Amino acid sequence: MVHGKFCRLFLTLLTPLVVLSACATPPKDPAARAQFYANNDPLEPMNRRVFAFDMFLDKWFFKPLAETYDTIVPAIGQEAIRNFLGNLHEPVIFANDVAQTQFKRAAWTAERFALNSTIGVGGIVDVATKWGIKKQSGDFGQTLYHYGVGEMFYLVLPILGPSNPRDLIGTIADGYADPFSYLAYDYGADVATYARWGAEGVDQRAQNLQSFDELQRTSIDLYAAVRSLYRQHRASVLRHGEPAPASTDLNELYQDPNAPPPKNGADTTPAGNPDKAPSPAR
Repeated sequence: MVHGKFCRLFLTLLTPLVVLSACATPPKDPAARAQFYANNDPLEPMNRRVFAFDMFLDKWFFKPLAETYDTIVPAIGQEAIRNFLGNLHEPVIFANDVAQTQFKRAAWTAERFALNSTIGVGGIVDVATKWGIKKQSGDFGQTLYHYGVGEMFYLVLPILGPSNPRDLIGTIADGYADPFSYLAYDYGADVATYARWGAEGVDQRAQNLQSFDELQRTSIDLYAAVRSLYRQHRASVLRHGEPAPASTDLNELYQDPNAPPPKNGADTTPAGNPDKAPSPAR
């Protein structure tokens, strides 16, 4: 099956990355050390090279394709495609909400899927949102976070973009849990799965054409800007949009096992929190 091939490939690549990250040496200067743990990017040199590769592909393939899609497909058509693709994710969202004991959210997701799959003509029309039943978030990376699994370190993947080992494992697990991929496989229509992934990527890129152009124009360091935006967005998703809890523990904020406890009145605001924060390009 298609997911099995990707899983073996990703897990094979992930093991040496975990070893490399563990060998990264933090700076001795306290301020630099704090920033090191705030960035949580021990593989930055490699990540920057992968990011440059992704930006090359974006410039010559993904962006032109998204621009063509945005020009040819009218707004109402794009909305219908987006609704249809989003509806296919509802069973996986439901499963993860249940796994996180978010039973109210799971019930809303089940209700959305039932309404949109029937009255909404297979999800083409988002009837549920119009009736006040908002779309929920739920993926296995989020489930792992719910049970205390940290992100480990920042990781840029070819084509897929910003991620981390926890969320990469989550993506693989969600792929295995997706019932529509199994249906496509059973009916010998693996191409439908690839077409679905491609359509999602093009639609996401089309939604961010102007915003990412502006980010490229205004950013001194595009790599760092994307890393920061990804983490901020991911932080909100991990907490289901809830505000971040206040923390006064430097050890928690910077994930530094050797960090001293904060003094009274010390400023504990992190420069960036890797686990309390999609690439805009995706």
